[in-house]
Amino acid sequence: MSTDPRQDWNDWHQQRTGTVSAPYGPLSLTGTHWLADYPEGRIPGVPGRWTAEGDEVVLTASPEDGISLDGELLTGEARLTADTGPIPDSRVEAAGRRLVVLRREGLWAVRVFDPESPARRAFAGMEVTPYDEKWALAGRFRPYAAGRTTLQVENADGRTRGLGLAGEIAFGIEGEEYTLQVAVEGDGSLWAVFADATSGAGSYRFRFLRPPAPAADGVVSVDFNRALLPPCAFADHFICPFPPPGNTLPVPVPAGERRVSRGDGR
Repeated sequence: MSTDPRQDWNDWHQQRTGTVSAPYGPLSLTGTHWLADYPEGRIPGVPGRWTAEGDEVVLTASPEDGISLDGELLTGEARLTADTGPIPDSRVEAAGRRLVVLRREGLWAVRVFDPESPARRAFAGMEVTPYDEKWALAGRFRPYAAGRTTLQVENADGRTRGLGLAGEIAFGIEGEEYTLQVAVEGDGSLWAVFADATSGAGSYRFRFLRPPAPAADGVVSVDFNRALLPPCAFADHFICPFPPPGNTLPVPVPAGERRVSRGDGR
């Protein structure tokens, strides 16, 4: 990392562009199929038979399905657990598509990532505000006295799910203090889902912010230059949570990633 925050931001932006446009990045998601909607285990357009059994998904395939498991043609049954990671490295592929097993609140789904997806072919970059030191703010993390709490929040697919939150970050914009509720990740870093006065107009309807782990005294960098578009900005089949109550800032934050640019004019 350089000592020039502007160069660091440029490097970060280039890396982000490469990540979202990768063959199995978020632009390639073409479907999220909840197994509860397919009691017979047959998902339209997805080969094999997929059934949930407790803490596993059982995949049954014949040679005609053309499904590979760990690089080998699958014939018979395989027991799968949920794939993990921001871009899951699935064990299962078929015809160049990656079939990813997902679990949310006890429900199982299969996601299909296709490098030839229309969204990936139409991708023309992201609308991003160049680095502005004004939006690199000093903040403070305030953990909840009662510890982690879970709020029921609407998701992009229209369903309501639990969102675990552990505290809030406080920061100032033009002399006024604002706060955002945040989750704490396994590595100690923070995650906020927020909207602002530009949401739905100059930027996507909401965005993510991922501040680093706070110092022991709670001091933390709140850098809106690194505001992220959520996965559902790239493909409609993600289930991103909407901002929880209190996480809509009444002021404009014209910083960071704002919208996806598409060659198809969308």
